[in-house]
Amino acid sequence: MDQRVKKKATIYDLSVLSGSSPSTVSAVLNGTWRKRRIKESTAQTILGLAELHQYTTNLQARGLRRSRSGLVGLMLPVHDNRYFSSMAQTFEGHVRSRGQCPVVVSASRDPEEERRTAETLISYSIDQLFIVGATDPDGVHEVCEPAGLRHINIDLPGAKAHSVISDNYEGARMLTEAIIRRFGNDDPLRPDELFLFGGRNDHASRERIAAFHATKKALLGADPEDGVQSSGYSPDITLCAFEAFYQRHGKLPRALFVNSSINMEGLLRFMAGRPAEMFSELVVGCYDYDPFGSFLPFPVIMVRQNIEAMITKAFELIDNATTTPQTFLIAPELIQPRSALKGPLDTLKDIA
Repeated sequence: MDQRVKKKATIYDLSVLSGSSPSTVSAVLNGTWRKRRIKESTAQTILGLAELHQYTTNLQARGLRRSRSGLVGLMLPVHDNRYFSSMAQTFEGHVRSRGQCPVVVSASRDPEEERRTAETLISYSIDQLFIVGATDPDGVHEVCEPAGLRHINIDLPGAKAHSVISDNYEGARMLTEAIIRRFGNDDPLRPDELFLFGGRNDHASRERIAAFHATKKALLGADPEDGVQSSGYSPDITLCAFEAFYQRHGKLPRALFVNSSINMEGLLRFMAGRPAEMFSELVVGCYDYDPFGSFLPFPVIMVRQNIEAMITKAFELIDNATTTPQTFLIAPELIQPRSALKGPLDTLKDIA
């Protein structure tokens, strides 16, 4: 007997099967299709597919949003990251200060899971949804919009709802410049001694890589084509990237721009078991903040994204929604080596 568990059909499954848009499917399922002048034949096709593919449970749970629940949702890509856990902590503080209850979930950087999670949250009648670092924010919008759920993107932008993100270009420019100037004039850095590790094809990485290239060329006079080693957001893949670089060159570069704390974990795994002398002259810039970085045996310059300002701006926008989606940039902060700063938990302790 087949032991595999069949997943429940989603709006996107029915969209593919019927050849209709997700918003059309949603309108049919929530009973507003006549107001949108959708053909009855289209509605019947979708309803038939919903019954055939056992969408009944989802439809019943989802219902229409008739009352306020006091629940406010935050959808993260992952939990095991200081940046996103700090985002959740700050978000929870804001929600509770408004007399509401926070609901924090993750979708594992999976577009289908993002949409399915949004549908589930809607079924619990959440009042608002904050979408953080989504792989497909516009796909989540297609689920939220027909249900009348106010939502906003944070960290990675979408085209169909307001977005509040870090100024990744300016942050990367500051970080690249700080790495280069760390070497001074007596023993200046050469263009082939500074590499960027990490990143993938998302808005944040593209902006950071563009600033890295531009700043390196402006300050060092050149920018070799192999200066970026893409390794996604994975410590394991980043570890492999450092291993491969070391095999080719017999050493690490003198300077590294590490795209996130996840990629930084890959670097530290590479260093484990190797003599400290290998890294005695290394300078690292990390586009993320973790206070432990201040106490490593080599200088680590970090960029701390202003989570408090992003969350505050997101609440301001979601409470006063306008029809034209815009992207709002929040300036990050450059943190010099040996500078352990307070975080959201410290702020809560101070208040207590």
